[in-house]
Amino acid sequence: MDYDFVSFGDITTDCFIKLKEARVTCDLNDENCMLCVRFGQKIPYESAAEIRSVGNGPNAAVSAHRLGLKSAIVTNLGDDENGEHCLKALQKERISTEFVRVHKGSRTNYHYVLQYESERTILIKHEEYKYELPAFGKAPRWIYLTSLSKTSLKYQLAIAGYVHRNNVRLAFQPGTFQMELGTKALAPVYLATEIFFCNKEEAQKILETKEVDLKKLLSGIRALGPKIAVITDGPKGAYIMDDSGAYSAPMYPDPMPPINRTGAGDATSSTTVAYMMMGMTPQESLLRGIINASDVVQHVGAQAGLLSKAKIEKFYQNRPPEFKISAL
Repeated sequence: MDYDFVSFGDITTDCFIKLKEARVTCDLNDENCMLCVRFGQKIPYESAAEIRSVGNGPNAAVSAHRLGLKSAIVTNLGDDENGEHCLKALQKERISTEFVRVHKGSRTNYHYVLQYESERTILIKHEEYKYELPAFGKAPRWIYLTSLSKTSLKYQLAIAGYVHRNNVRLAFQPGTFQMELGTKALAPVYLATEIFFCNKEEAQKILETKEVDLKKLLSGIRALGPKIAVITDGPKGAYIMDDSGAYSAPMYPDPMPPINRTGAGDATSSTTVAYMMMGMTPQESLLRGIINASDVVQHVGAQAGLLSKAKIEKFYQNRPPEFKISAL
């Protein structure tokens, strides 16, 4: 089958645990925030809910599919009950599972999401799989590379080589372990990237800097190779830079206080890529990504609030005057 959008990324089940008693402490300007609970005691919680078949890669594949693209995911599962549930969830969303590998005797990823107010802290553990590049028939139009385990370096370099040889466009949204690998190890991936996504704190970590100027951070990311860089900054909005310059976009006004921000970044980035595939400029595509993220944060889980193209365009038509791209 021919695919428009193929995401590479580990899959997981997220268990959302809603905390009742916690405290958040931050530095000045609400930076370097820490979630605090009582140490060495039993901590009551309000609720717990399992959300299957999530993670940056699955979230992006579902987002692209709901926007009308033929999407597939390249990922790995264990042959456990959790893996069976994740596979069924992908099939329910009508995401192609042609490139999903089930590893005998292995476990499927399971993460814990500590939810307090509208923010979350995620306890992650990536199971180690033998990563292998699938044999595509016809090369996909775009590859979306995101969160993988720390043992995936050769795999990612193989993806970069495939992109280069087959004239495929690459979107790169690095996860925790990819950032830990460093820019030198992943240099071929950065050089092959068409559009790159991260948040402000991640950009500082990637560039090993305390720089806070978004324009300088965008330039720093582009210097690594990506043609287009996007950096999100929570409630302050998102920033984008390409050859035409640097721009900012505000958040779309929330109809109600956010319930949970899990998946907001995935919605922004995957929707931006999808609209670029439809022929829209990166700047206008980013606005649609922000709209999709604004609905995701009104739900628990990263996929429940993902919108169709028709709904995104309706939000865009009813946008307030201040929701626009501005030059930095």
